[in-house]
Amino acid sequence: MSAPTTRDPATPLWRGTVVLRVVTWLFALAVVIAHRADFQRPWLAWLVAGVMGAWTVLSSLAYLRENGRRRWLVVFDVVLTTALMLTSPWILSDAQYNAAAPLITTVWAAVGPLAAATRFGARGGVTAGLIVAVGTGVAREAVNLDVVRDGVLLCASGLLVGMAATLARSSAEKLARALRAEAATAERERLARSIHDSVLQVLARVRKRGLEAGGEAAELARLAGEQEVALRALVSSEPKRSGDLEDLRSALQLLATTSVQVSTPAGTVNLPAHVTEELVAITREALSNVEKHAGPDAHAWVLLEDLGGEVVVSIRDDGPGIERGRLERAVAEGRLGVVKSIRGRVADLGGTAVLDSGPGRGTEWEVRVPATMRDGR
Repeated sequence: MSAPTTRDPATPLWRGTVVLRVVTWLFALAVVIAHRADFQRPWLAWLVAGVMGAWTVLSSLAYLRENGRRRWLVVFDVVLTTALMLTSPWILSDAQYNAAAPLITTVWAAVGPLAAATRFGARGGVTAGLIVAVGTGVAREAVNLDVVRDGVLLCASGLLVGMAATLARSSAEKLARALRAEAATAERERLARSIHDSVLQVLARVRKRGLEAGGEAAELARLAGEQEVALRALVSSEPKRSGDLEDLRSALQLLATTSVQVSTPAGTVNLPAHVTEELVAITREALSNVEKHAGPDAHAWVLLEDLGGEVVVSIRDDGPGIERGRLERAVAEGRLGVVKSIRGRVADLGGTAVLDSGPGRGTEWEVRVPATMRDGR
């Protein structure tokens, strides 16, 4: 699979801006030629037209190259366009003002806001459109219907082009993420096939022969079985999402062993990375307590539920349970493992942790945390 291109997704808009700038300068030059006898300072009109032509060439060469589309250059473009427009009162005669003749920059002035929109997005396009619109009003020395109309058109075009540029870049980024995820999935599937044909088969054989032999070999068989389950969960889990979100479902599935069963929804459960990490740490702590206090023969079940507004993680075991008052005595003795590792972590996430236990009926933790900052929510 070929690597995704690094070209600016808004390149077609830049090319369109360059073409429009050339066309509008030719139009402005034609206006100067047609009205050269009416200007009160023809030499200044020719000078401004020459500066416009030189800037058309320089900016076009810059905008056609990705490394030439600098922020400062686009800002200078808008400033220079407005400054050239403000020379109109020294160029146009009173008769031309009375006849509502075009300013010296004519429609060439509209290209600056379009470049700003392509570079900065809708907000930059509208801002540049407002700057040029104010310059139009100052150059006209009046605020009339024509000036307001030009301002609306400048802002609207900046808004639309800016939205198009932002959408193009966003779509390209999503496509790049999809291509990376597809490549990661393909590599994971290749590794899974390789592992299945080698490591997993060896672990399965060790587990089978150890159980048949019994004694100390049975303990080795149990450990091999746990590693087999963990490895299968690893190669079958979804790749991590790029960015600030991680899939809690895939992370919890890696905790499955021969004595720990993990049940999760069919789809991904994407949460902020730090929330996922904390919930996995909480679950590990609860499973560690099962191993320490419930004995090697105890079984545990982890259940993940996605309720939309919140996520619920339940950890239950079939051990002897916790006798009444035991946690209170642990706190009094300064042993704060459960309180700090589980309840403290959950409280930091803005959630709740409820413990349900008793002699002879096992232990169950129910952890609830709000599902904030999620895709599409």
